[in-house]
Amino acid sequence: MISKVYISHSPADEEMALQLSRALWRVGLESYVALYNLSPAISLAERASFGLRNSECLVALLTVEGSTSSEVCQEIGLARGLDLLIIPLLEEGAKLPFLIEHLRPLVFREEKYADVVGLLIKILRELSRLEWLKVTCPKCGEEMTQYLTPQEDVEEALAKSTFLETICSYCQNKIRLDARTFEPRL
Repeated sequence: MISKVYISHSPADEEMALQLSRALWRVGLESYVALYNLSPAISLAERASFGLRNSECLVALLTVEGSTSSEVCQEIGLARGLDLLIIPLLEEGAKLPFLIEHLRPLVFREEKYADVVGLLIKILRELSRLEWLKVTCPKCGEEMTQYLTPQEDVEEALAKSTFLETICSYCQNKIRLDARTFEPRL
């Protein structure tokens, strides 16, 4: 069962990695991201090793720049050595590093990044027991926890290009949720 995910990314892809991390947090998955900024007293290599050894899955964010990043390639190598599940997110035009060129990546374009995040969440739902959804109300800022929307309802909303809906238990405002990433909107 997957409960912790390591997101491998180049420093240039930090914002995309943080967006992915927030989406995973909303569905109850812990992720190791932004290790570049955490605990500067510990070397980057030790931070990466710690994050990978404490995860069940590596998500490799491979943009055109990120796919040639030595840090990303080394993290993939360590994940292979630890026999972790590796799920590559590959930007169109990028090339898979040779250690994972046998894997089938989830391909995306930058402007459609939320689509691939939604597909990744669907895959992780199939491999995990994700039951809870964390929602932060965009109006009052309160965080609430509720049951995760059934995948059938998510699929229906995606097919109709509509939002999922909930109500803030604090301020009682309606909240629309992006069906791919569960990102809240008023």
